[in-house]
Amino acid sequence: MSKQHQRVPLNQTVARVTQRIIARSATSRDAYLSRINTARSQTVHRAKLACGNLAHGFAACQPDDKTSLKNMLRSDIAIITAYNDMLSAHQPYENYPEKIKRALQNVGAVGQVAGGVPAMCDGVTQGQDGMELSLMSRDIIAMSAAVGLSHNMFDGALFLGICDKIVPGLVMSALSFGHLPAVFVPAGPMSSGLPNKEKVRIRQLYAEGKADRHALLEAEAASYHGIGTCTFYGTANTNQMVMEVMGLHLPGASFVHPDTPLREALTEAAAQQVTRLTEVSGNYLPIGQLVNEQVVVNGIVALLATGGSTNLTMHMVAMARAAGIQINWDDFSELSEVVPLLCRIYPNGPADINQFQAAGGVALVVRELLAHGLLHQDVHTVAGFGLEKYTQEPWLDNGQLAWRDGVTTSLDDKVIASVAHPFEHHGGTRVMSGNLGRAVMKTSAVPADNQIIEAPAVVFDSQHAVQPAFEAGELNKDCVVVVRFQGPQANGMPELHKLMPPLGVLMDRGFKVALVTDGRLSGASGKVPSAIHVTPEAQTGGLLAKVHNGDMIRVNGQTGELTLLVDAATLKMREPYQPDLRAEHIGCGRELFGALRSQLSGAEQGACCIKYDN
Repeated sequence: MSKQHQRVPLNQTVARVTQRIIARSATSRDAYLSRINTARSQTVHRAKLACGNLAHGFAACQPDDKTSLKNMLRSDIAIITAYNDMLSAHQPYENYPEKIKRALQNVGAVGQVAGGVPAMCDGVTQGQDGMELSLMSRDIIAMSAAVGLSHNMFDGALFLGICDKIVPGLVMSALSFGHLPAVFVPAGPMSSGLPNKEKVRIRQLYAEGKADRHALLEAEAASYHGIGTCTFYGTANTNQMVMEVMGLHLPGASFVHPDTPLREALTEAAAQQVTRLTEVSGNYLPIGQLVNEQVVVNGIVALLATGGSTNLTMHMVAMARAAGIQINWDDFSELSEVVPLLCRIYPNGPADINQFQAAGGVALVVRELLAHGLLHQDVHTVAGFGLEKYTQEPWLDNGQLAWRDGVTTSLDDKVIASVAHPFEHHGGTRVMSGNLGRAVMKTSAVPADNQIIEAPAVVFDSQHAVQPAFEAGELNKDCVVVVRFQGPQANGMPELHKLMPPLGVLMDRGFKVALVTDGRLSGASGKVPSAIHVTPEAQTGGLLAKVHNGDMIRVNGQTGELTLLVDAATLKMREPYQPDLRAEHIGCGRELFGALRSQLSGAEQGACCIKYDN
């Protein structure tokens, strides 16, 4: 065990934001806790089932497991898996159920695969019609996992998922079944490939017509080359960071490579740990109690301190809401004023997630933040009480899994900085506001001299119209590129990564360029100042729908200003533009999602179609 950390007073801003969230959430949180307490069982949950129900529930089990399930003292652990073998991050999960079942049998428990959930890759669908299903898939994942858990056979659950919408969806489902203990089981990142800086260089050459498709494909294949999570710091790796700091992974589990002895040991330990949190263990800790307001704030702090994916500004709202906790972008903004940027991981810098891990990883980040009162220490985790456990790292001691204190100072200060000497004194995410609405900018990747721009708008109603305009030279000027009707209700809010190479080229040519959109960019916005997630979106009456070509727009990533510089009288006279989007709602399965799309809330409300009564 690690040495006892010296108690440091909690930062006043962190304390104030936390108390504000507690007060705001009082009614909904109480209703949630009451609901999960009602669902609690004093024994194994299957004891409530009729004999016919129970017989169906274990009919396919092996004889030993069937005997255990007849015994009302043995825990039955649900396995919810997002396995498919197209996603590099999820391919390692193929054999996890069997490994988990063996680990559970070794401690007298049973594991059953309760269900599988869809898992799509934004990297594959980027710029394609399928990307318009991506954000909505999060709520589908939550619903799919709920179907598996609804059999009420289970005393705890293990969730196997990593990537963009998968983890938030699984968390939402886990919290809907908040009376059950839950542990999240990562699979780890792929080994390092082509350096990110070189990948970006080839992408920009291709955008300029100076590299052919073969060269581009070779570069991409050298970057994304094996099993495991993509190594840049996008939503997938941000998910892992946040989950660990929220205490939902075992300490140090996030960034250990797949198919290594340490990863195998961590997976077995996660399986066995959930049995120690069940009702019959005598140490009952359901996830709905574990994830409280302090834990949610810890997750936000981890996001800001590491410059993580802007997608989490939506996902964390939706995840918290599933636990009856109400957060908004003001909470992110206020915390960002006191949480420094401690990490430079691509696109915030040249390093990848493996270099971050080598420099000290999550354990060092948690140590730094705890030492300066920027995290709540007194919280429950799946590893026990107290976040100081997450300053430890796992290792194999003569083949046995153990934990030891992590490093106390960065092994590469170009990748992980200290709170005393951070990369930036402001967190990596800025909340923007003005007459155009509210938005988010990932400032951690944008040089300070590029964060302020006042220039005429060039307006597009489709991301696909930007590249032809670029190729025609129409963007060779200082400009604010406005890409609207990309919000949740318009077309499901796709990510717009395809815009980054041409806009990056324009910046390299010396032009001042910014992007303003009601769409998403995840963690890959790079050096382009981008005010994203603009809400209200154009489709639902946002001022974006009234922007004309040539209108002056001010984007200030340092002060958080997002203003259309057109007088109010002129704007009042303008009719909002409304394109015909029907063609974009058909094909590639999009027609199946119409009902969900029309119910999605705004970005700041989590872009969620699930309605909670609590």
